[in-house]
Amino acid sequence: MTERDSAIPAPQRVLLVDDDASFAEVMRFLLEEDGLECDVAADGIRGLRAFEAGLHPVVVTDLKMPRMGGLELLRSIKARAPETLVIVITAFGDMATAVQAMKEGAFDFLPKPCDRDHFKLTVRRALEHWSLRAQVRDLRSRLDSADKDLIFRSTAMARVVALADRVAATDTTVLITGESGTGKELVARRLHRRSRRADKPFVALNCAAIPRDLLESELFGHVKGAFTGAIRDRKGRFEQADGGTLFLDEVGDLPADMQTRLLRVLQERVIDVVGRNDPVPVDVRIVSATNRELRKAVDAGEFREDLFFRLAVFPIEVPPLRDRREDIALLAEHFVRQYAPERAFVLSPELRAKLERHEWRGNVRELENLCQRMVLLAEDDTLTEDLAALPASSEAGQASVSPSRIELPSQGISLVDLERDVIVRALEMNRYNQTQTAKFLRIPRHVLQYRIEKYQIALKGRA
Repeated sequence: MTERDSAIPAPQRVLLVDDDASFAEVMRFLLEEDGLECDVAADGIRGLRAFEAGLHPVVVTDLKMPRMGGLELLRSIKARAPETLVIVITAFGDMATAVQAMKEGAFDFLPKPCDRDHFKLTVRRALEHWSLRAQVRDLRSRLDSADKDLIFRSTAMARVVALADRVAATDTTVLITGESGTGKELVARRLHRRSRRADKPFVALNCAAIPRDLLESELFGHVKGAFTGAIRDRKGRFEQADGGTLFLDEVGDLPADMQTRLLRVLQERVIDVVGRNDPVPVDVRIVSATNRELRKAVDAGEFREDLFFRLAVFPIEVPPLRDRREDIALLAEHFVRQYAPERAFVLSPELRAKLERHEWRGNVRELENLCQRMVLLAEDDTLTEDLAALPASSEAGQASVSPSRIELPSQGISLVDLERDVIVRALEMNRYNQTQTAKFLRIPRHVLQYRIEKYQIALKGRA
């Protein structure tokens, strides 16, 4: 099954807010007569309590009500759900307030008493307008990630998608865990597409890929002159994502000082821009991901426990590809089409069997890279087993080093020299790319940098 959103129909439900019970009852009858569902609230306070962004695309409210008037209700709803359309009803002598409501984002206004047909037509037009805008948001999202759909048929991934869809409509912080290459960012993008923030930015940041001395400015931005080289104001990722979703990939690699700063943002919803005295409020949903076991990092004192609990309010674990083998052939066919859309490639039965036996330590990313190589090497339209050059050790099972396999000399060994030698060899294997070396050694990037400085390791091909 391929995860693809269909066109989004408008929920046929309207929230009617009016303190005139007789008038509200008549208007409710008219809407239900027109095939719509209607919830009624007697004033603005009750209306705000009854309002649900995913349930009420249209709100109809009187302007003059006790406790909370229609104008204040309009502002509150627009602050919570900007895509909701609000129709205001006003008495003939209060046109100035109706004009003000239009300036503040009301979809339309109606005089009181209302012509019945005009009332029903206005509500219908608002619902159609909401539906069209929702489809535009959906199409934009598709264009932004046209080749980045979640593709699956396995029960394991179906559970992941069900959890993502369940939490998408809320602003709950989500922590997505799983091995590298399993598709954690795709899950995060699905969360965003199905949230009330879908028409706002989705901003992604790989915390392990940003040098430590640049991370503060990258996250929080800076003002001109804040430091040498700051020649203009720059918005950080939090401000870029304002109103939308900020995806913090490899959040387990955040250095300790940045963990403290992130915790403050989650608690107070403000950021401290570098070089600016006053804090800046932000409205951002945080979705984070890591391939580390953060609970173990907390126990080891490498990650703040209070931040862990803030990030992991709703955890989602993405299973490795070897635990959802039903998806392998489906994904392979997708990647083959993606990299060779002009050719009708077919996977031979022998190739399918080989792919499904492989352990896929690099997960979906490894499979994608393999498919790209195969289509480049293929001489005819049938992809065969010999095109899939897969490491035998990985296909046979776990490709890791057991401590029992390391031979220790009887005269003893320097642990410091051994660690330094391992780091040097790992750097050489990964061409001195520190991000890849850190992943290879299964440690955070800043820990690797600390060890490089500690052992004074020369970086020949600095990366």
